Amino acid sequence: MVISNRPLRFIIATLVACLPLMSFANPQVDSVKVQTEVAHETTEKSHEGAHAEPTDVKSKIKAYIGHHVLDSHDFTFFSDDVEGEHYGFSLPVILWDNGIHFFSSAKFEHGEAVAESNGNFYAINHHDGKIYTTDASGTISEGADGFPTNDRPIDFSITKTVFSIFIASFLMILLFAGLARTYSKNGGIAKGGGRIFEPVVLFIRDEIAIPNIGEKHYKKYMSYLLTIFFFVLFLNIFGLMPFGINVTGNLTITFALAIMTFLITNLTANKNYWGHIFWMPGVPKLMRIVLAPIELLGVFIKPFSLMIRLYANIFAGHIVLMSIIGLMFIFKSWIGSTLSFGLSFALSILEILVAFLQAYIFTLLSALYFGAAVEEPHHEEAH
Repeated sequence: MVISNRPLRFIIATLVACLPLMSFANPQVDSVKVQTEVAHETTEKSHEGAHAEPTDVKSKIKAYIGHHVLDSHDFTFFSDDVEGEHYGFSLPVILWDNGIHFFSSAKFEHGEAVAESNGNFYAINHHDGKIYTTDASGTISEGADGFPTNDRPIDFSITKTVFSIFIASFLMILLFAGLARTYSKNGGIAKGGGRIFEPVVLFIRDEIAIPNIGEKHYKKYMSYLLTIFFFVLFLNIFGLMPFGINVTGNLTITFALAIMTFLITNLTANKNYWGHIFWMPGVPKLMRIVLAPIELLGVFIKPFSLMIRLYANIFAGHIVLMSIIGLMFIFKSWIGSTLSFGLSFALSILEILVAFLQAYIFTLLSALYFGAAVEEPHHEEAH
């Protein structure tokens, strides 16, 4: 079916022409009333302090986005702000503070209460989501830099991020153990759900591992490459769910993943790899002395780039998507909310592509580093 462009252009032109007549976020109100409300809000803020709870829509959206990207000690599916109800489940809190402290995060009542354990009192700071030692009233003092000055216990809690990692690991074990069983029972032919993942496994082997590492050494890295690809992919997909899961947008998680690639690269590297770093062949000796510190610095820059690339792309995607969704509550008009919804839907589809792309890039760069670490010396260099 062919649709003419002329009616479509006419409709779009009409909508654009009517945009100035639409009322978006700023309806006309009495100026005296506005000044009175602003003065009242200013007085309230001066009494409540700089860290008062947000009251206007924009501040509430900003606070909600901030809480969305933070880790938490409970898993909340959704909340009812009117009734003050939270629907989800609590997670175990494990602290080391002159002894082990083990209790449920339900004691915190979603950060509104002080938890007591063996005579010690703990509270969750709303701004960073971390647990601090406090008194019975939950006082958290702040220094001149705005950071809490209370002591922090060593936190081994099963947070939302850790719980999501456990779920991703369990799914990987379940799926690929089943895939391995079907291979052994059916003569190397996958059955069931394994058929979905078999092409991806072959793609990682044939298009990432072998071309970048070589057929001689790729097998000893395949287990790590497969693990890191599906681990990052599953966590990226979890981040697109409306439960506030932001694992790969957490800098500590991407740091840990990059450190593993760094350790495997340098612990399995051969003499040729280190020779190219400290005494580069085919280069004048004076230049070798100059290039050695630069090449050594590159050893640490590589995992740093891995960490930042994954973190920045996922974290920025969460912020942008949540901000566009928040525009629907700011516009409060059918055309503005509709445009925001359409844009957020299109961006969500794009984020699925980004989820796969970032897992692919992390795996590809890891394979490139492994290939450089085990590369054999060329004939000219050996000569």
